[in-house]
Amino acid sequence: MVTGTRAQHTWQVAGVTSVVAITWVTRLTGLLTILSVVVPSGRNLRGHLAEWLELPQEATVAAATVAIVTGVLLILLAAGLRRRKRRAWQLAVGFAVLLTLSHLGLKHVFGAGVVSVVLLVGLIATRRYFVAEPDPTTGRWRAARVFVQLLLAGFVINVLLLSVASGKMLDPLSFPDRLAQSGLALVGVSGPGVFHGLWLEDLSAAVGLLFSIAAVLVSAYFLLRSAEPAPRLSDDELARLQALLLEHGERDSLGYFALRRDKFAVFSKSGKAAVTYRVIAGVALTSADPLGDHEAWPGAIEEYLEICKRNAWVPAAMGASELGATVWARYGLEVLEIGDEAVVDAADFTLDGRIMRGVRQAASRTKRAGYKVLVRRTEDLRPGELDELVLLAANWRGTETERGFSMALGRMGDPGSVIVTAEQGGRVRGVLQFVPWGARGLSLDVMRRDRTADNGVNELMISELLLYSREHGITQVSLNFAAFRSLMEQGQRIGAGPVARISAKVLHFFSRWIQIESLYRFNAKFQPRWVPRYLVYPGVRELPRVGIATFEAEGLGGRSPWLRHLLRR
Repeated sequence: MVTGTRAQHTWQVAGVTSVVAITWVTRLTGLLTILSVVVPSGRNLRGHLAEWLELPQEATVAAATVAIVTGVLLILLAAGLRRRKRRAWQLAVGFAVLLTLSHLGLKHVFGAGVVSVVLLVGLIATRRYFVAEPDPTTGRWRAARVFVQLLLAGFVINVLLLSVASGKMLDPLSFPDRLAQSGLALVGVSGPGVFHGLWLEDLSAAVGLLFSIAAVLVSAYFLLRSAEPAPRLSDDELARLQALLLEHGERDSLGYFALRRDKFAVFSKSGKAAVTYRVIAGVALTSADPLGDHEAWPGAIEEYLEICKRNAWVPAAMGASELGATVWARYGLEVLEIGDEAVVDAADFTLDGRIMRGVRQAASRTKRAGYKVLVRRTEDLRPGELDELVLLAANWRGTETERGFSMALGRMGDPGSVIVTAEQGGRVRGVLQFVPWGARGLSLDVMRRDRTADNGVNELMISELLLYSREHGITQVSLNFAAFRSLMEQGQRIGAGPVARISAKVLHFFSRWIQIESLYRFNAKFQPRWVPRYLVYPGVRELPRVGIATFEAEGLGGRSPWLRHLLRR
């Protein structure tokens, strides 16, 4: 058994090394190919295109065009090869063959031509490592449609140019000859047209080549892009996840957030555990711990990792508990503590005492200002009230992006949830939603207030909820997540070392844009116990990608909005 594991590990290391090497050879080949055509050493770079390239008689502009386009495509393909995509490998082999032939046509036997041969041999030798399936896409024929549309546009423009050209510029052409001339211009080949005006000939050739190159490159982008499938839990999957929560929901305060609709779900073969995830930037990001019996977690994790391997997705889990991180680590993943969850034991909560003075004063001040707090189950809301609260919460959000992933449900009004409202003069000024944490716990999901409301409204609503919990059999309440709490706390202690102080200052700086320090201080007012949460990722090399996916999932940044929209189309 040990020998088999060691052999498998050796195979994996060899595979990683081979894939990385082929990726860089592909990039180098593409770059050298472009340079060999665009910047030929010792050649005159002025004059007509044919004179500039000094092409031999047996070569044409088409050969140079093929070489340039193929070079660009190889650079694009390198990303797919790095992810072990089978389709990327197949296309790279085809392009390497085409590139070798085009360089023979251009008499570039050495330089990029030799590298293309080396690339072809390397691709064939490492064939067994490229096994990942193509990314699932919603527009399967988009690449073909874009390719045809751009070629057709270039063809039609050339037909129009030749049709309106005067006899001084071009000998009269029949309609079939105009079609032939326009079609051949797309591949850089001379047609039956006899031009008297050099600018018209150059314009026709440029239009044909530009549109054909654009057709290849744009369609290649749609074909090779790392598409992000649109996730959505089916009703059956949702019911199965709810059944797991009903039986094992007491263990993890974040378990209920696995019921977000914008996720995929994968179950263990026994059906006793499940992992939910969303694909972002090539990362299959899961939040919190797997659902279900923790003894069945390995089965669900293995199914999830197999899906990641099959699709070349990076596995990652954010907000895992200590037990969850321990199980994930058994599969060779790295673990990083990223903060603490604030959990208040409702049975011990009180507003009495000096230590609670700040919360007590804030609550008293808002009560004197006329605020009244109502704590109700979702089922007890009056008809139509939930829709009003949803609209208010959206208006008070302050950003277009809905923030939250690991500790946000993305909807309001699920059965069993608790809604807390603060009203002043019959007008709602703040709203909280808590989702179930097993049968005797609650987890904070939504916390919104009117920007014109008095300071202290949130403190009043949470303190009233905690007092309500103590009287209604709720034993523990999970509040906000405090990112990097221990770093901030250590850096502010007397005698803290330089690294701790610098870390605290960096976090304080970024708190201007992201609620880091303010959330920590707000949570600390309620004297919670701090429960550490962890980020699970494959290794340091993938940490930047996992970080981007995490920030984007939480609505804190990541890639630009237009790129996210384009990838999800």
